[in-house]
Amino acid sequence: MDTSAAHGARERLVVIGGDAAGMSAASQARRMRDPDELEIVAFERGHFTSYSACGIPYWVGGDVGDRDELIARTPEEHRARGIDVRLRTEVTEIDVDRGRVRARDLESGAESWTSYDKLVIATGARPVRPDLPGIDAPGVHGVQTLDDGRALLDTLTRTEGRRAVVVGAGYIGVEMAEALINRGYEVTVVNRGPEPMATLDPDMGRLVREAMAGMGITMVDDAEVTALPTGADGRVRAVATADAEYPADVVVLGIGVRPETTLARAAGLPLGDHGGLLTDRSMRVRGQENVWAGGDCAEVLDLVSGQLRHIPLGTHANKQGQIIGTNAGGGYATFPGVVGTAVSKVCDLEIARTGLREKDAHRVGLRFGTVTIESTSRAGYYPNAAPMTVKMLAELGTGRLLGVQIVGREGAGKRVDVAAVALTAGMTVHQVAALDLGYAPPFSPVWDPVQVAARKAAAKVRGTG
Repeated sequence: MDTSAAHGARERLVVIGGDAAGMSAASQARRMRDPDELEIVAFERGHFTSYSACGIPYWVGGDVGDRDELIARTPEEHRARGIDVRLRTEVTEIDVDRGRVRARDLESGAESWTSYDKLVIATGARPVRPDLPGIDAPGVHGVQTLDDGRALLDTLTRTEGRRAVVVGAGYIGVEMAEALINRGYEVTVVNRGPEPMATLDPDMGRLVREAMAGMGITMVDDAEVTALPTGADGRVRAVATADAEYPADVVVLGIGVRPETTLARAAGLPLGDHGGLLTDRSMRVRGQENVWAGGDCAEVLDLVSGQLRHIPLGTHANKQGQIIGTNAGGGYATFPGVVGTAVSKVCDLEIARTGLREKDAHRVGLRFGTVTIESTSRAGYYPNAAPMTVKMLAELGTGRLLGVQIVGREGAGKRVDVAAVALTAGMTVHQVAALDLGYAPPFSPVWDPVQVAARKAAAKVRGTG
């Protein structure tokens, strides 16, 4: 079947992917253009649209009571606004030369071509799933989609044992460790790196490991998983490394993700060093007039290093979708880039970072100094003042702020936003130290912890031209 027949004077926008970037683009394009001017068709291979994948660990852990609370806009709501959402339909080919995509209905198996005047690629990222014995056994779960979350909850409900192993100690790994602790499981985290949270420098990651161990989580670092042994019933029973086996009634994979660009690669579209689609500042795919890409399948400009990176976060995806929808709808907008800001938590420990780590700065050839300070979230005499550690990187000679990492208790994590703004503005640590930030004893010491670090960094880099 071919649905590429002439569709009158209307243009057709086809969107591949029904989550953050894709549906933000579709919704913004609809705001820009009426249905009688622009037809919008969105293909989504799953059962849901516009949901928060970031919220899945909190649903699994019980902080969010119902799956539907994670859905920002249902397919029915999108359709009511004039967007033709086609669920359980997977795009299998992009024909750029003829301006069409081929899609397969996953329920019936039927395939058809749909033409487009404009195309948005928002295929997201795919979880890293190493080719190991037992990786596909029952009881082994990823947590990428709402369907994944439901499957994991079903396993947790049915499983009699209470031993869980999380493979990987990035954001998803530590968040899932907390979720499983909340569910009453004995949790072991197996991590191939020297410390959890590789998005931090190892000295800051060590603080996370110590806190997780204090919460009763068994941390196994510098360990490469070699197999997931199964029992006589075929279910996973352990996670094996070169040195040991860790018993498991359920295994959660939190190893990371890669850009899902299989379709784009097959279509000959340009990919970067990290495997993501390359775009200009309007999010238009390089070399293509009417094809845009955004979200976890695209690479973005790091404003601090000046290099392209792959940073899969919903914040970027939603913003890029807005930019794409504006441009596809006939307007003009640009996405300037990112500074790599992220915040997370494990139990009551808050973890935040923005800008460059030490190894990032070394990689791009920057000369820099680092400082680390200890402070508190409130004035030290005020009740419930919680400790925090702030690490700051600054360029020698210029004093330009390069990066900030924060690990602490309540009130620590969102302080990273001050540093994110400073990085975006290209500020020096001297300027950060002079900022007029809000102060009252219930909210901060008289010198905010970020400014304490900035003062120390300014003293370190002063006169080092």
